[in-house]
Amino acid sequence: MEDYNKLMTVRLDKVERLRELGENPYANGFSISHTLAQVRKEADEYAAEMSTIDEASPRYQVAGRVMAINQMGKASFVRLRDRSATVDEPNFQIYVRKDRIGDDAYSQFKQMLDLGDIVGAVGPVFRSRRGELSLVVEEFHLLTKSIRPLPDKWAGLTDKETRFRQRYADLIMSLEVRETFRTRAKILQYTRNFFESRDYMEVETPMMQVVAGGATARPFETFHNALGIPLYLRIAPELYLKRLVVGGFERVFELNRNFRNEGMSPKHNPEFTMLEFYQAYATYEDLIELTEELLAGMCQSVRGDSSIAWGEHEISFQRPFARFTVQEALVELGEVPHERTETLDELQSVAKERGVHCEATWSYGKLLVHLFEELCEPKLIQPTFITKYPVAVSPLSRKTDGEPDWVDRFELFIGGNEVANGFSELNDPGDQRQRFEDQMLEREAGDDEAHPIDNDYIRALEYGLPPTAGEGIGIDRLVMLLTGQQSIREVILFPHMRPETNE
Repeated sequence: MEDYNKLMTVRLDKVERLRELGENPYANGFSISHTLAQVRKEADEYAAEMSTIDEASPRYQVAGRVMAINQMGKASFVRLRDRSATVDEPNFQIYVRKDRIGDDAYSQFKQMLDLGDIVGAVGPVFRSRRGELSLVVEEFHLLTKSIRPLPDKWAGLTDKETRFRQRYADLIMSLEVRETFRTRAKILQYTRNFFESRDYMEVETPMMQVVAGGATARPFETFHNALGIPLYLRIAPELYLKRLVVGGFERVFELNRNFRNEGMSPKHNPEFTMLEFYQAYATYEDLIELTEELLAGMCQSVRGDSSIAWGEHEISFQRPFARFTVQEALVELGEVPHERTETLDELQSVAKERGVHCEATWSYGKLLVHLFEELCEPKLIQPTFITKYPVAVSPLSRKTDGEPDWVDRFELFIGGNEVANGFSELNDPGDQRQRFEDQMLEREAGDDEAHPIDNDYIRALEYGLPPTAGEGIGIDRLVMLLTGQQSIREVILFPHMRPETNE
């Protein structure tokens, strides 16, 4: 830190010297004509040796951050990086010569330039003796003086906590990290195009809600002074999106930010991104097919292949995906005999034998799903739909015809993570009210994640929700999969962190 402070003091002195010379160390007004990648692509077709440059040669105005400086007597090479940088082509070389920009300008250039500075340059392009495209500078402009030195050129930011706190420095140094977030942007764009091409309308629903509904989760609470009421950051947009289906928007989707006041882990961040979509006159079976189509096409579009590397595994997005019921998964993957999945007593015995914690007050349905999560989820590496969930853990799902203890619901697991949750929607207002009331009993028993009653949502159902299916897909976990990352913090630009201490 002491060395950093000395270096920063030197750079601050340069800022003052520039001002004394009448130069603005934070200049504005320089426009670029091309990105560095565009220059490389265009000039690659015609660039020759420097001796071929004449008045007719195209001039380019470029700008970027200084990543390397090789100063010599009367000429210097500088490597710039801009938004078009890639892992394969990270920097572009500019060639600064004393006889091109003048004695005073070159002297100032050598004295004032540091790694990390942002500069602009104007000039033609030639090919160096080594065959590298380079821009020979005719005008040089220091646009932003960098006060804080860049991290080590080779090590970069190696400490993960520092990388996440100082994402700006991480992005400057690591083009691999930039590529992760470019992939994230492609996933979001592909998703929008996919749903819009199928006549879905993108909508926005409230992030602050009077009732935190749509999921079983603990919300963040705030207070609205003017209205004098508590409000909750949304844990899910589900109930508002279904209100829109009631209103006549029969196909809607939202790429939304949700907030859940829960623990943090490689799979969880308190603020996260979800895709939720709803389609009238569809069932959960229709959404299973739609989800396969979405993810198979997305993998091919974003990764250029139908499969991806995931740790030591190769995950294939070829259709159709595997499918089990919750009970079948316990039998096939959890190695629990089928007859021992039928009653609460048997499930409690299995939990005790396998060392899985459970509460004595849990219902059959809740314990069944808990055992599935503990014994089966980590084994679901290939895309797999799990169906036939108990009604006890599905307060918003439609009951299966003829099997009132089960619902028409699925979850999709990939790489050992839940990626999607979908179901045929419960549209019977009487049944929905009873489910809410059952959830309230669980809240009174101490479950602060149980679903509260939303009377306005019940009123909406009383107007009539057409037969509808809906689904939520975790965008962050999907980005983790398609970029090969094992931590959710690697795919969120600014993940939540504990405050820095001054110790």
